[in-house]
Parts: sequence; C-alpha cells; structure tokens
Amino acid sequence: MAKTGADAQLWNRMLILHAQVESRLATVLQRRHGLGLSEYRALSFLDQAPDSELRMQELADKLGLNQSSVTRLVGRLNAADLTYRDLCPDDKRGVYTVLADPGRERYRAARTTYEEALAAAFAEIADGDPALAAILAAARAAG
Repeated sequence: MAKTGADAQLWNRMLILHAQVESRLATVLQRRHGLGLSEYRALSFLDQAPDSELRMQELADKLGLNQSSVTRLVGRLNAADLTYRDLCPDDKRGVYTVLADPGRERYRAARTTYEEALAAAFAEIADGDPALAAILAAARAAG
C-alpha cells in the first residue's frame, strides 16, 4: 500500500507536468495555426471518429467539457468552416458535429506542430526534473 503523502507528491508532480505541457502546446498551436488547444483536440477526435462525426455529448465527454462549453467550442469551429452540424437520422434531437475538409486540412497541418512541441516539452521538462523524467519514462514503457 502506497503512502498517502507520496501519492499526493506524485500527483502534484504530474499536475506540474500537465500544466507545463498544456501551456506550451496552447501557445504554439495558437501562434502557428490559430487554434486553441480544445479546438485542436476536437478536430483530432473528429478526424479519428467513424465518418468524421461525433454527437455533441460524445465530443464533450472526450474533451472533458460540459455541454455549454462544447456548444461554444463547436460554434467557433463552425464559424471558421472547420466543422458543420448535422442532425441524427434516427433521433432528430441528436446533433452531430462533422469535420469539414478545411478542418481536416487545418488539423493535419497542426498535428506535426503539436507532436513536435509535445516531444520538445517532454525533453525539456525531463532534463530539468529527474522525478518528472522518471514519470515520463515509466509512462512510455507502459504504453
């Protein structure tokens, strides 16, 4: 059984890692591609989904957002012509968000930037903090 204090310390280190990486990713995606991090992730989930579409609630769940936040997010993506709305044929109350071709192109252009920034952030953080380096190494070995 792990010690409570050790678990809390581990969790705090993971939160630091998360915050540092998220900040770097958000900055580079906005600067180079005009996308927020949630927008990028929404496009990513849509790109990976069957038929490039997800129900709004599925997208909210994947992004960890509430219904109101995902509605605003999808509104921005729709306004930029990166996605569009479609009604569910089986349930007219169901609304899908569908990835449009310009959204797929924007996501794929941003994906390389995202992956490079993620690798650079991991490397920089690992160089500066041996404990976080160990966490990253363990996660990579498990994955």
